Amino acid sequence: MSGHSKWSTIKHKKAATDKKRSKLWSKLARYVTMAARAGGGDPKDNPRLRLAIDKAKSANMPKDTIEKAIKKGTGDLEGASYEEVLYEGYGPGGVALMAQAITDNRSRTSPEVKKIFERSGGNLGAQHSVSWMFAQKGILTVQNSKVDEEKLMEIVIENGGDDVAAIDDLQEISCEPDAYEGIKAALESAGITIHSAELTMVASNTITPDAETARKVLRLMDTLDDHEDVTSISMNCDFPDEVLAELQ
Repeated sequence: MSGHSKWSTIKHKKAATDKKRSKLWSKLARYVTMAARAGGGDPKDNPRLRLAIDKAKSANMPKDTIEKAIKKGTGDLEGASYEEVLYEGYGPGGVALMAQAITDNRSRTSPEVKKIFERSGGNLGAQHSVSWMFAQKGILTVQNSKVDEEKLMEIVIENGGDDVAAIDDLQEISCEPDAYEGIKAALESAGITIHSAELTMVASNTITPDAETARKVLRLMDTLDDHEDVTSISMNCDFPDEVLAELQ
């Protein structure tokens, strides 16, 4: 899953500037609104909302902004009518990509996403054209310098995790969705600082393209990530070592 982790690291760096942070907050606010609309405004009874709020807090979104997004979802405040759309297709080198979007105008967003794929040398596919290659997983990371590896492995095993892998200066924990909250809570109870935590779509198998193709894939993902409606991206690409070195 190193490709997934590396992309997450890139996104964190991209979000460091005020402009990127503002765009990220807008996306996360929509995510919170959709979660509240789907399952209610009480995070205790709505796991999806708990996850959305955690993401918003990790991005340092102000508390009142989160609360407003929840109220828009529950109808206590007026807001735009959003819908979720999953775009599936292939990028350079046949890399499979999925882009999740939350939009108030599908007729605007769909042609824009299609154009992004085509300009990259890829193409947007039909529903289920690549989603069968992916499964939802819980992915949590902690920094190597802030955790004892044996203690971490013990917590993960005891709480139903699948695997722990070293990725650069991080330990990446993977688990099934139903084990995600238990592992997260156990890490927090043990005083282990979580670097990132999310439920995301992960490819069952990955391909490693040549360096030039990998760079093109990254440019495509970067352009998709910059789109105001795209909230998450998944791919089945594991980047070559020389490209990863360039990203360090």
